[in-house]
Amino acid sequence: MGRIITIESKTGGCLCGAVRFETVGKPARVSICHCRYCQLRTGTAFGIGVYFNSEQVTFNYGATDTYSYETENGSTTELLRCAKCGTTVSWTISPGALRHMLAVAGATFDPPTFWYDVEREVFTRSKAEFCQISVPESYNESPIYNPVRRDNGRLKGGG
Repeated sequence: MGRIITIESKTGGCLCGAVRFETVGKPARVSICHCRYCQLRTGTAFGIGVYFNSEQVTFNYGATDTYSYETENGSTTELLRCAKCGTTVSWTISPGALRHMLAVAGATFDPPTFWYDVEREVFTRSKAEFCQISVPESYNESPIYNPVRRDNGRLKGGG
């Protein structure tokens, strides 16, 4: 008798519901990021990235827009946002170790929203003092961080 293989899928979307997505399979990594870019992008103390191989995520592209910026690492982050409500639903980072991955914003999954296990936190140099997060790996910067310049002022994270 044949064995039935079930592949786990999850759905989610933006605040207004115009942009929806589905992920298939398990994420390649899940990280909490305390960098200043994520703090400014989310308007809070950190961002949660649930990283999948690009082909594991599909969108019903309602009206979206993108915003791109270059980091001190020399990589370009491109945010995918709902054009109606402004929610950042996902992002890509290129070039570099994450270039074939698509990060889904961790809180945009439908309930149970936080179904994934967070494996690491990065850029704790700019972590808010009130955050007490217990994860297997914690880094002052990031294992794949290699700055080509140093940000200053409002983008400079920690010491």
